Order: sequence, then C-alpha cells, then structure tokens
Amino acid sequence: MPLNRHLAKGREIARTAGDHATDMFAPLAVIGRGLRHHAGWAKDHWQATPKERRGPTLFLSAAMLIGIYLLPHGLLFALVALMASAAWAGRPPKAAPAPPPPDVADVKLGALYSALTPYLCGPEDANPLYHFEGSYKNAFGSWAFDGEGRLSRLELSYPAYFTDTEPAARARIEQVVQGKAGRAREYRFDWDEESNRLRITALAPLPTDVVAQRFVAAPGEIVLGFTDEDGTARTIPVAQGGVVTQQPPVIWRTGPRSSEPHLLALGVAGYGTSSLIRSIALQALPYGDLVVIDGAGTGEHACLVNRPGVHTVETSLHGALAALTWAAQETERRLTALNAARHTGASLPEDVTRPLWLLLDHPTELGELAHAEGRPDPQDLLELPLRHGRAARVTVVIADDVEARERITPTVRATTRARVLLGPAGPEEGRAALGAPLDIVPAAHAPAGRGYARIGNGTPVRLQVPATVDPLDDDAPAQLRDAVIALLPHRDSRTEAAPAAPPRPDRPPVVRADGTAPAHQPVDLGKSEPMIRSRPIS
Repeated sequence: MPLNRHLAKGREIARTAGDHATDMFAPLAVIGRGLRHHAGWAKDHWQATPKERRGPTLFLSAAMLIGIYLLPHGLLFALVALMASAAWAGRPPKAAPAPPPPDVADVKLGALYSALTPYLCGPEDANPLYHFEGSYKNAFGSWAFDGEGRLSRLELSYPAYFTDTEPAARARIEQVVQGKAGRAREYRFDWDEESNRLRITALAPLPTDVVAQRFVAAPGEIVLGFTDEDGTARTIPVAQGGVVTQQPPVIWRTGPRSSEPHLLALGVAGYGTSSLIRSIALQALPYGDLVVIDGAGTGEHACLVNRPGVHTVETSLHGALAALTWAAQETERRLTALNAARHTGASLPEDVTRPLWLLLDHPTELGELAHAEGRPDPQDLLELPLRHGRAARVTVVIADDVEARERITPTVRATTRARVLLGPAGPEEGRAALGAPLDIVPAAHAPAGRGYARIGNGTPVRLQVPATVDPLDDDAPAQLRDAVIALLPHRDSRTEAAPAAPPRPDRPPVVRADGTAPAHQPVDLGKSEPMIRSRPIS
C-alpha cells in the first residue's frame, strides 16, 4: 500500500478518535470550565472583601463546611450541588441575537424624503415641511409596499408655494419619485391642487400575451388594445395563454354616428405603430374596404395585397397619390349619392354605405419625397375624406413617428381627435401627441405595443396593443404569425398551404337526367379580385 494511503488512513483514524474523545469528555470540559468560573468568582470576591472583614468571612465559611461535614451525606450533597452549579456556569454562552432588519419604510421613504427636500424646501419658510433634518412622517400621510418591498402607494403633502400648476415643476417631482421608487414600473400621479397633496400609485403591468383574434365588438367598433380595469366600464372575453379571460378593452367607435371618426397614432420607432395598423385592418376587413398606404416602403403590409376587400396597398409616391386622389373622388361621389338618396327618399346604395378605410403608415416620408419632386403632399389629398368622411362612411387612420409630428399638416391634427401614443415619451411629447397632460409616467423599458390612448375629450388611459406581427416576417414567432393568418379573408400561397377542401361553389351542381352528377371540374384558386372594385384610380 502506498505511503500516502497510509497517511490518509491515519489522519482519518485520528480525526475520528478526536471526534469521539470530544464527545466523551465534553461533560468534563463543561464542569471544568464551570469550576474555573467559580474559582475566579471566589478570588474576585476575596480581593474585593476589606481586610477587616476577611477574618469573619473565613470563620463563617469554616463553620459552614463543618456543618456540612456533620450532616448525614452532607459531603455527597455538597459535591453534587457543586458539580451541578459548575455544569450550569460552564455551559457555552448563547450567541448574541442578530440585530433586527432595518424597516423598509424608514430606509426607502427616508431616501425619498431627502431627495424631495431640495425641490420642496423654501428658504424663507419659518416652519418648513421639508428640511434636511426633518422626518418623512411629517410630510407623508400614508404609504404601502408590495410583497417584494417596492413602493406601491404613497400620499404626500407639499408646501402651498410649490408651483404645482407648471408642467416643468411637476415633471421634476415625478422624475425624482420614479427614480427612488423604481424606473421599471409605471406610476400614476394625482395632483390635488386644492389641498396641496400628491397621490402616487404604482400601476400593475398590462398583459402582453394577447394575440390577434376576433374580438367581441359590434360593427364599427375597433378594439385598439387593453387597459386597466378602472380605464373602462366594459370587459370582453379574450383568448390569453390558452384560456379565455375577461380583459378591459379600449374601444374606438367609428361610423356616421361617431364623435371621433378618424385616428392619429404616433409612436417611438419599434414600439408597434405598424402592428396597430394591421390590427385595425384585420378588424375592419369583415365590414369594409381598405386602401393601405405604406409610406415607409418596408413591406409591413404586404400580407394584405390582393386580399378581398383590400383595394390596393401602395408603397410608392405615384401609387399613393393616385390612391388618395381616387379616395377623395370616392368621398365626393358618396356624398352626392347620399344626398340624392335622402332627397328622393330612396334607400341608400350598398356601395355607399359600405365603410371605406384609408390606412396610412408613415405618410410624412412620402411628403418629404413629394416636396423634393415638386408634387403635392399626400396629406393634402386627405382634406376631403377627413372633413366629410363621417357622413360618407370614410375612416382615416394615420400612424407616424412621434418625431415627425411637426411635419403632420394642421388639417390632420385638427380632424383626428382619437389619439394613440406608443412607446415611452416625456411629458411634453405626451401632451403634444394626446392633446392633454399625461398623469402617468412611463417606465424606462416598455414592451412593444405599450402606450396611451385618448378618445376625444376623454382622459388618457394606458394601452397595450394586441400582438399583430407581419405574417411574412420569418423572424416573428410562428404562433403569432398563424394567429394573423387565421384572420385574413382567404388563404395566401405565399404564407399558407392550399386548403385541403375545395371552396364552396357559387351555384348548385347540375344533375343529369339519369340522376348522376357530372365529374368535378378543376377549381381555380387564383385571386381574381380587382385592386379597386368601386372605381378605377384615375
């Protein structure tokens, strides 16, 4: 056997023997430690006794020992008592108790109070509510934390001289609160200017796993997305994660009785303005006709090409101008037909009452190209559909980048009072895009499709657009692409396989005189829908 094995085995035997010896002699060690403790106590007591009292102390001790000796079994009892006392005194000392953890409220609210002090402290205030040596309990009325120790609700008071009517002053306070409470969440700030109080509420994240589907809505109602429970008084069933749940939707009502017949959506690049256009197109196709203008020219809406109900999908400036010119003429024709039908008392024609949707994605890019070539801006051709579209059943939806809002014409901004803002935006951008101050501070990192919506003069609400990806995008998840494909009017050979069963025939089969049916004829699966069905684009 090698030497190192002998040494390892010897070390193991010695370690085992040492452990056993420790367990065996542990009571003796405890008693010995107690005896040393008693000896030290007796020595300290003898040294602390004055010299004139040492004699009587010795006499009493000797008398007590003689008394114990004379008692029956006195020495045995004294020895047992001494050993028990030594065992008690020699027991291992208890570990010092751990200091209590610091209170979450004291740590986080104290830091927030210190951060707000420079903005809410007045140098001439005789009794300041916020000062550098003050306590947060004097300014904060109530608060609450969630299970993870994050601030979920806070109500605070601020001095009367604070300029709470200025957006810049509010933005500073909101930025400080979000920085101390966590930038990963959205917060609602309720400024009570009459009582000088601010209520802060951390908002729960909106669901991001709602895919494109047929929503329970009436004709003319478009589900822009989903919001908080207090944002609307209505819920609809939604397929979410394989189960059906009830979610509060953001409903935009269109048609001749709509108060806001047109929509303007602005967003940060990459936050889903094109997905919103596709979602609206899929919901409008069963009840109307579409004209799609892809100003960016990225092919985001190529899945709608040659679909039934889609007149045209244009990406070039020439095609966009032709399509919008036709849309203006079609609006005028519809108005003429409607006025004639009302004048004569006749029923309205079907080609006039069927809704027409004009979907424009990034039209400002085509406007710059038209300006460079000396052609009219495509937005100028929208004046007639925008001003008279509600009566003519023409709805205009415009989506563009939030940085391009200055290039949007005044007519478009004045007539599109249904607004959507996607992506994180500052207070100034939110007010310019929605037409009202936004009382919600967006999170630092928001998922795609997250934003805010405001219909008319209503209060801005949070919005999460359903995941409506481009089915021709190979990088998109297959589940999301299949959900969009299932909503398209009919199969497309570019993205889907041909259906196994033949389409339903337009007329009943012919039965011969002998009672037999003729052989099946080959079915033409080609797309015979014209690009413009009502009128050709001139």
